Amino acid sequence: MANINLQFKTNYAVSSKIEPFYKGGKVQISKDEKYIFCTCGSRVNVLEITFIRLLSMSFRLFSDRPQLLVTASRALLLKQWDWRQAECTRSWRAIHTVPVASMTFDSTSTLLATGGCDGTIKLWDVVKQYCTHNLKGSSGVVHLVQFHPDISRLQLFSSSLDCGIRMWDLRSSQCVCVLQSHYSTVTSLSFSSDGGTMVSSGRDKICTVWNLKGRKAERTVPVYEAVESVVVLPQNKTFFEIGVTSKDLHFITAGSKGVLRVWEASTARCVYTQTLTDDDPRSLMYLLHMPASSRLATVTAEHNILLYQLPGLTTQQQFVGYNDEVLDVKFVGKDDSHIVVATNSCQLKVFELLTNSCQILYGHTDTVLSLDVFKKGFLFASCAKDRSVRVWQMDSDSGQVHCVAQGSSHTNAVGTISCSRLKVSFVVSGSQDCTVKVWDLPADLSTTEADIHQLTPRATEKAHDKDVNSVAVSPNDKLLASGSQDRTAKLWSLAGEGNVGLLGVFRGHRRGVWAVCFSPVDQVLATSSADGTTKLWSLQDFSCLKTFEGHDASVLKVVFVSRGTQLLTSGSDGLVKLWTIKTNECVKTLDAHQDKVWGLHGSRKDDKMVTGSADSNIAVWLDVTDVELAEEQAKQEDQILKQQELSNLLHEKKYLKALGLAISLDQPHTVLTVIKAIRQVEDSSELLEKTLLKLRLDQKESLLRYCVVWNTNARNCQDAQAVLQVLLTHVPPEELLQYQGARAHLEGLIPYTERHMQRIGRLLQASMFLNYMWQKMRVAGAPSR
Repeated sequence: MANINLQFKTNYAVSSKIEPFYKGGKVQISKDEKYIFCTCGSRVNVLEITFIRLLSMSFRLFSDRPQLLVTASRALLLKQWDWRQAECTRSWRAIHTVPVASMTFDSTSTLLATGGCDGTIKLWDVVKQYCTHNLKGSSGVVHLVQFHPDISRLQLFSSSLDCGIRMWDLRSSQCVCVLQSHYSTVTSLSFSSDGGTMVSSGRDKICTVWNLKGRKAERTVPVYEAVESVVVLPQNKTFFEIGVTSKDLHFITAGSKGVLRVWEASTARCVYTQTLTDDDPRSLMYLLHMPASSRLATVTAEHNILLYQLPGLTTQQQFVGYNDEVLDVKFVGKDDSHIVVATNSCQLKVFELLTNSCQILYGHTDTVLSLDVFKKGFLFASCAKDRSVRVWQMDSDSGQVHCVAQGSSHTNAVGTISCSRLKVSFVVSGSQDCTVKVWDLPADLSTTEADIHQLTPRATEKAHDKDVNSVAVSPNDKLLASGSQDRTAKLWSLAGEGNVGLLGVFRGHRRGVWAVCFSPVDQVLATSSADGTTKLWSLQDFSCLKTFEGHDASVLKVVFVSRGTQLLTSGSDGLVKLWTIKTNECVKTLDAHQDKVWGLHGSRKDDKMVTGSADSNIAVWLDVTDVELAEEQAKQEDQILKQQELSNLLHEKKYLKALGLAISLDQPHTVLTVIKAIRQVEDSSELLEKTLLKLRLDQKESLLRYCVVWNTNARNCQDAQAVLQVLLTHVPPEELLQYQGARAHLEGLIPYTERHMQRIGRLLQASMFLNYMWQKMRVAGAPSR
């Protein structure tokens, strides 16, 4: 193997994560339009819109108290939160006999209305903290409550299972009328600017315009879709770009068709229909108006949040609340600024790493299984269960991605794809139909969205007896490797025109081969398998050079890093391991995920990697080897300087400073050196006592801990006992027991101290016998006394 003199990697650290923040349920935007509040299982997540990053866990937001929100739980409790601190500041019983189904604040944020599954509505004064109203009369679950925006009217609107809209007068606590028009669930209410008109939407495929003064329906607008949300457009602004040409009331609907539509209330006419850039409409669950920034937010049934800018309804940002199982992930874009992700979906997602904003790519009609990227990072390829391959291009300036080529020739799901390395010339795909195909790309891939290049394979080869799990193209574009469920990997020649030639077979894995990868510098192939091993193979004689064992389950991916001198592997055990090839050693094990790590890719600069897992999380990791080495070097240099300073202090007999410096190094042997130096001077007992008593409390704690270590050695026990004598004599017992770990330290001192006392006792007895013998000895031949 190539002997390259470079620094090995030793560790990676997570720099950012893309994790689920929304799995369906309520979504709300703060009044300042900076934060999104959404449910994710049993949590309520608060996210910053600019960067879509998770700020805290905590539902309804105070409009003028932006740090407080209220949640309702199945335990019949209402909780008030300071969400910035993730602290519950107050909780109280909801009084409802069953869980709360809906909740809203009035415009002053002093009244909170809760609609229960028991058919009652409670109003709460959140300032004085008591229940002000108990409104009865609704039939069944109250799924919608909303205050009139003009607080002076003191009106509340609600809807329940009877599909009527009840208007409540809060002065008298009475239902003044029931507005009947809908024949299915009423989903939302929206009010005109003057408060005199209300628009209601329902799943009965109609919207109703209500005159609130006359308490009657002015017009019923058939919209031909189940509507989930309606928003009345401000009448003091112009919206020519979306068909608003008059001053009449207009409103926007969002529903099952997945498009936003603008309606003129007076004529019941649709004046604008949003045009989607894809052929895969997604049902809309929520439509939220952001008046301060003149934007709209939609929430799709696939848990995506999209922000549109008025008046043109241009897409401003897209955020993915839930990725489902991540099947593959790759770096793309300039300086690896983006990642493209294949999830358990027919859509591809391209995330900008700086903001986590996402572009959703439509084209495949079934689950996308694998990805690969061309050398420069602006072109990438995908393959899917729909038996097709696609090539995508990213605009280097805007970052927008569109499909430029596609091909369909396989007879079963396409599970793996690999791109040419030297230049953009071809892609290779492997399928569950046991074949590999080579697809030539046109020289000019520039195209319009409506005109996509159609690819045809120039070579098709029956490669294996079972599914082809992985294919890889060599760095010189002349070789192809394939790995299969039949437990073998194979090497193929791509040099010939129109065909793929078999060069050899790699045999040795006991189970299916999940991944193959060429070394960037050596004639070596790496394979990973379901048998839990990773193997290196010679391309010359197809022999196994090395085997790496360490994963407890299938090894799903393998990539070379550090110019081919190290390997990264990921497994179904959720671990990512870093291996040094020369020593066959696992340098680092990263507890990356909670489930199978299907996606693993290193950056082009070899300074970071990205992983994607079946636990729906994506993590970007930075190589922190240089940082660790710099920190270690700085630490060593600092210790050298301190050792030199310590030597100078001992020479100058500044024992207190020397002892404090030695303790700061946290090296028991160095501290012992200072203690021995003190005990070698005249009046050592007095000097030791004076020095120790001037130490800080934390320094005395450290000294007690060191004494336990010293006391285990007969050579150092006298120094330990001398220090203990000072501490036990001058420090009160109650203070000594407050030292961190004092009881454990004292218990550790006792057995060794007893052993030393027994040894000294035996030595004393022996010395007394010697003294007796000496007294009785006389020189031979001398006269006796």
